[in-house]
Amino acid sequence: MDSTLENGAYSPKNVFILSGQSNMAGRGGVEKHHWDGIVPIECSPDASRIFRLSAHLHYEVAREPLHRDIDTKKTCGVGPGMSFANAVKDRVGALGLVPCAVGGTAIKEWARGEHLYENMVQRARAAMHRGGEIKALLWYQGESDAVSEHCAETYKANMEKLIHNVRADLHLPSLPIIQVAIASGDERCIEKIREAQKAIDLPNVVCVDAMGLQLKGDNLHLTTEAQVKLGQMLADAYLTHFAPQEPCVASS
Repeated sequence: MDSTLENGAYSPKNVFILSGQSNMAGRGGVEKHHWDGIVPIECSPDASRIFRLSAHLHYEVAREPLHRDIDTKKTCGVGPGMSFANAVKDRVGALGLVPCAVGGTAIKEWARGEHLYENMVQRARAAMHRGGEIKALLWYQGESDAVSEHCAETYKANMEKLIHNVRADLHLPSLPIIQVAIASGDERCIEKIREAQKAIDLPNVVCVDAMGLQLKGDNLHLTTEAQVKLGQMLADAYLTHFAPQEPCVASS
């Protein structure tokens, strides 16, 4: 391993923030508080191109579970981050993932001034301070807001405020946001949350729909296979809407 990576000095230029709640943190392969350790080939580590900002703000080779030292109150497993990274690396080059998601969190806990929000901004700034450029925020959250009419009715405004705040605080007014429309949650308000997510109409904000992806037996968390698929869907969205176009090859 590169010595600069060992002492935390390595800094990939292309940086992606992973944030939200448990389905972004990853519960794929977790049963009864134990992760089965199975890593699909699509989520394999790449020691030369895919890195992760640790809780101590040092880069290391990224590997599952990406959120193991971030979402520490629950057992983490496979999420969408590694599948996403492997799907975009050929286009974007070496990249850094900044995991920030914490399970069981509502949108109000991601308001400016709250610990989760401030920690996410601090971690993003740390990556930028090392010379990284934030390419996108990948956001999967909303299940915890499907529990009440009030939370559902205020979700769109709260999410739009979060987008405005994170762009302002990182001085990135056009920061791409790729949010996931939830696939699970309390049946009373899940559709209202999904409608709110898909109704957000701000520049450089796109939505990927997770509905239909396979859920575990708890009917809340995505399976490992579903997380692999979600990561590829997020990658497709990024490459389609935000990645630089591939250089043209001159014909002979």
